[in-house]
Amino acid sequence: MRRPLPPLNALKAFEATARHLSFSKAADELHVTAAALSHQIRGLEDLLGLRLFHRRARAIELTEAGRLIQPGIRAGFESLRVALEQLDRTRQDRILVVSATPGLTAKWIVPRLYRFLARHPDIEARISASTGYANFVTDGVDVGIRLSSGVHPDLYVEKLSDEWLLPLCSPRLLEGPDALRTPWDLPRFNLIQVDLPGIVPTWEDWLRTVGVEGVDTTRGLRLNVADHALDAASEGAGVVLAYKLVAARDIGLGRLVVPFGPAIPVPGRSYFFVCPRGHEKRHSVKAFRDWVFEEIRETAALLEHVPVGSGEVRGT
Repeated sequence: MRRPLPPLNALKAFEATARHLSFSKAADELHVTAAALSHQIRGLEDLLGLRLFHRRARAIELTEAGRLIQPGIRAGFESLRVALEQLDRTRQDRILVVSATPGLTAKWIVPRLYRFLARHPDIEARISASTGYANFVTDGVDVGIRLSSGVHPDLYVEKLSDEWLLPLCSPRLLEGPDALRTPWDLPRFNLIQVDLPGIVPTWEDWLRTVGVEGVDTTRGLRLNVADHALDAASEGAGVVLAYKLVAARDIGLGRLVVPFGPAIPVPGRSYFFVCPRGHEKRHSVKAFRDWVFEEIRETAALLEHVPVGSGEVRGT
C-alpha cells in the first residue's frame, strides 16, 4: 500500500527552506510569515516522525533525513513546473493574436478568415485592428501585418505584397449621359479622401501623375477609416483613391470598379508579415503565415484581370 503524500504546502515549505537554509528567506519567497512556515515544517516532521533540520543559534542545516529527501522533493516540484509550462505553451499556441490596420482587417483579412479557421480548427484567432505598430511584448500580439518599410531588425520579417493606390467608384457612376469616363470628368464628382497619417500618394499626387489640373482636392467627403471610404464609394458617394489590396474583395464582387488608371505605387512601403524572431516556427504562427501568403497570391491573380473602365488614362 502506498504511503499518502504529505500536504503540498508543507512540502513547498521544506523545499524552499532546504534551498535557502533560512526560514526567513523561504518565508519571503512563499509570501508567508516565518512563524507560519516554521509551523508547516514542524507539522511535516511530526507526520514523518523525523527531524529534517538542525536548528542552531544563528543557522539551520539539514539532518541526514532532510538531505535524503531534498533531491526528490526538489525534482518533483521542478517536474510540476515543467508540466505547467508545457500546458501554457500549448494554450499559447492554440490562441493566435493578429494585428493589422482597420481597413485591411475589415476588407481583406476578416472576409477570408473562415478559410483559415476551417483548415486549422485547433487554432483560435483573435484579430486586433490598430493603426499603430504592434508591441509584441506588451500587447500580447503574435503576428503583425503592416504597410511599412520592412526595417524591423529585432523581428522576423517577410514581404507579403507591394501596394498601389488607384481610383475606384460604384459602377453606377459609369452609366448614363453624365457618366464618369476620364480623369477630366472628376470636377463633376465628389472626391472621397481618407484622412490618415502616412497615406501617400494623395489625390494631388495622382492628378499630377496623369496631368489633370483644375480639380479642387479640398472638397468632397473625408473619412478617417479606409473601409468606410470604400463603403461610401460603393454606394455612389463619389470617387475614392484607395489601396488596391484593401479594395480587392469589393472589386471582385463588383461593388467597386476602376473607372480609369493608372494605379500608382506607394513609395518605399509594402505589406510585411512580422512576428518576434524565432516565433515564425510556432505551429499557429507558421500556419497563419502560410495561409496569408496563399491568400495574397490568390488576390494578386484576381487583380491582374481587373477591367479598367473606358477612361483615356490607363495603367497598372
